[in-house]
This record gives sequence, C-alpha cells and structure tokens, in this order.
Amino acid sequence: MINIGFIVTSLIVILVPGTGVIYTITTGLSSNKRNAILAAFGCTLGILPHILAAIFGLSAIMHASAQVMQIIKIIGILYLLYLGIGMIRSKNEIVIEEGSKENPLKIIGKAILINLLNPKLTLFFLSFLPQFISHGSVGVRTQMTVLSFIFMILTFLVFCLYGLLANMFKKLLSSPKVIKRIQQGFGAVLIGFAGKLALED
Repeated sequence: MINIGFIVTSLIVILVPGTGVIYTITTGLSSNKRNAILAAFGCTLGILPHILAAIFGLSAIMHASAQVMQIIKIIGILYLLYLGIGMIRSKNEIVIEEGSKENPLKIIGKAILINLLNPKLTLFFLSFLPQFISHGSVGVRTQMTVLSFIFMILTFLVFCLYGLLANMFKKLLSSPKVIKRIQQGFGAVLIGFAGKLALED
C-alpha cells in the first residue's frame, strides 16, 4: 500500500506551486515563522474535506451535478480574485519583524478557504489515491485513509519548508518595499490562477 512510488509522486504533486504554496510563501515573506507554519497548517486542513469526499464517494455526486461544481468553481474564482486584488491594492506597509498582531485564526481560515474552494482537488484525489490501492486483506477505504493521512503530512512539511525558507529569504532583503513588490507579484499570480480556473471545464 505505502511504497516509494506513492511518496515520490505525492512530493512532486505537492511541490508544484499552487494557490496554497503562494499564500504560504507570501505569509512567510510578510510575517513571521509562526504565521508561515499556521498558513501551512491551514492549507493542509483545507484539503481534508476533498480527501473525505473522495474516500466516501461524494465526488461522484459532485461530478454528476454540473451545477454544484459550477457554483463551487465560481466561489473559488471570486475568492482568488479577492485575495489577489487585496494583495496588490493593500496600502499597509509590510514591516520586517518577528512579532505579528495578525489573528492566527484569520491566517488559518484564509488558508483553509484557498484549498476548500478548489473543486479540482476532490476529483484529483478520487483519481490519484486509487492508483496506489493494493488488493489484499486491508479494505479499500482503510487504505485510502492511510494514504490520505500520509499525503497530508507531506503537504504540511513541504508547505512549512516553503514558508520558513521565504521567511529566511526576507531577512536578506534590505527594503520592506521590495517585499511589498513581491507580495503584489504573488497577488497577480493568484489572479492568474483565478483566470486559469475560470477557463477550465
């Protein structure tokens, strides 16, 4: 059930930059290590509903109902646009310091919504996990649960690495304005993700 192929494939999938990675990196650049880890934790929690949907077959229902998928897709697009435009238009100056007054629950909540509102994740797990299910004494649902748990651990570790590296990198920058430009650049990337999602069937 658990083999090197699953670990390697999972790491490749997780390492590919997506909206969750962008948010975690942005948090690492504009805040502190703790908040970067909180962002990684929130992004990891955000994939849990998709995994549960895949395990219990809810994605089959969602796939059968084009209207449900379309509604989730539209909400996801609007939320990515909201985050991206907010990053670009933000008037707040980013201060490079280890202390932060931002509410931890707000950071986690944003991260959860980023992955929660991505309808492709449920279908991804429905097609991804079964490839590594073995026929044996252990039930399919049990195997998918174990594989999902491992995938979430790998996601959290990789996202933490992204966030902490971003936090270390910002210390090499002498001007908060440079970080501000980077944040605005990531905002544009999020808007690009929204456009990509809008054009996809």
